[in-house]
Amino acid sequence: MVEHAPCSVAERIREICRYIEDHSDDALTLDFLASKAAMSRFHFARSFKAVVGVTPKRYLAEKRVEGFKVGLRGARSVDAAVYEAGYGSPSRVYERAAGRLGMTPAQYRASGAGVAITYAAIETPVGLMMIGATDRGVCFVQFGDSEAALAAELHREYAAARIEPMREPHDAQLSRWASAIAEHLTGHRPHVDLPLDIRASAFQMRVWRCIQSIPYASVSSYGEIAAAIGLPGAARAVARACAANVAAIVIPCHRVIRRDGDLGGYRWGLTRKRALLDRERAGKARETGSSARNSVP
Repeated sequence: MVEHAPCSVAERIREICRYIEDHSDDALTLDFLASKAAMSRFHFARSFKAVVGVTPKRYLAEKRVEGFKVGLRGARSVDAAVYEAGYGSPSRVYERAAGRLGMTPAQYRASGAGVAITYAAIETPVGLMMIGATDRGVCFVQFGDSEAALAAELHREYAAARIEPMREPHDAQLSRWASAIAEHLTGHRPHVDLPLDIRASAFQMRVWRCIQSIPYASVSSYGEIAAAIGLPGAARAVARACAANVAAIVIPCHRVIRRDGDLGGYRWGLTRKRALLDRERAGKARETGSSARNSVP
């Protein structure tokens, strides 16, 4: 067992995270992990959730799915990938994978074969945007210079999926989601809360969920996000997670800046990032001014 005396609780939890990552195919129980951390079962479970943001069971499941996805991308059968990832039977992974992969294991292995994605391109005040969605949620929101370039990016993500532009009659669900984002960008809808059907590592998901909690017209630094998820030394990793975001606006990574106030990077260009922040601040100022005027007797 690792010597834990000089370690803080957070360091012990990080050690356990590394252990889970290296042994995700083992049958790990809460009691076993708590013992390995030299903590009581209750204290370990509570501390793990506080540091990592998810329960030990959820973290193990995420790591097991990550290993499973790697196996699916290889030249082995689905059943072989199931067992090598630590699942006891194919039925277990099929029960759980849809919510985390966004598709069945066979579909993921086949680069989205059998998945239907509909997309629409809309002009916004900050440039052309494409929105793609499955029947489960938004899976693609990105800016670009042309519809062709954006469609090519969508096809790279799901090379074998059935990807089609929105046609008449318009898909009601996609139309609602596209309208919500368009209204947000024109300042008529400060808050966007749409279902997402995206793939992410456990770390990326924690970062993206935290970013979604940043209030409209506000900003946080990469370091503040890292601290908020219990990993204060992970500012650079947070920046990488922002760069990997596939759902602009819905996951508002434009609200994450450097600690010194510099804008930092943005996948879709710093000019667009600055414009998005300026529009939000202007909208907030109008909203505040209107509220103040309405309150005057």
